[in-house]
Amino acid sequence: MNLMVKAAGWLLAAVVLTGCAASPPRNPENICAIFEQHGSWHKAANKAREKWGAPVHVTMAMMYQESSFKHDARPPMRYFLFIPYGRASDAYGYAQAKKATWGDYQRESGNGWSSRDDFDDAIDFMGWYMSKTSKVNGVSKWDAYGQYLNYHEGWTGYRRGSHHRKGWLLKTSRKVEARAKRYAGQYWQCKDQLNRGWFG
Repeated sequence: MNLMVKAAGWLLAAVVLTGCAASPPRNPENICAIFEQHGSWHKAANKAREKWGAPVHVTMAMMYQESSFKHDARPPMRYFLFIPYGRASDAYGYAQAKKATWGDYQRESGNGWSSRDDFDDAIDFMGWYMSKTSKVNGVSKWDAYGQYLNYHEGWTGYRRGSHHRKGWLLKTSRKVEARAKRYAGQYWQCKDQLNRGWFG
């Protein structure tokens, strides 16, 4: 009987925790609307900025591209003759971080209990990655285009110029750059109110 009670307790806890995951923003094209809906996200983005020097509008534009702000985002399943045979990579979560890279982040940042489907951890990961990109490859943290290319190809791939052979990636990186610029303009209009706690 005790085992049944414990099992029911664990099941209930799992359901509650699953329900705690934040839903994607209703208006992901407007950074002010995103932070108005999810006030804790603004605090987390600001912490990442203070800790790693990663501009809020750049991290958010990159995260939009990676997961559309879905906590459990994964690469699409691959198929052969209608038979699924796995995903392109083990990337997961808000930041679409791979296990190996996430492990590096955990060791270097000291955030060993971090989770890829937690927004605060994911945006801190992105700040860490952008900071390393700046140190390793000399790409400004404000350069959304160059930062996204590094994020997608990895530091070594970027140095080797692997992105030059991927026209689709160059176009996607320009989309991230354009979104970051829009986010920056929007954020300029509302960040004072956000910082004063008028939203959320």
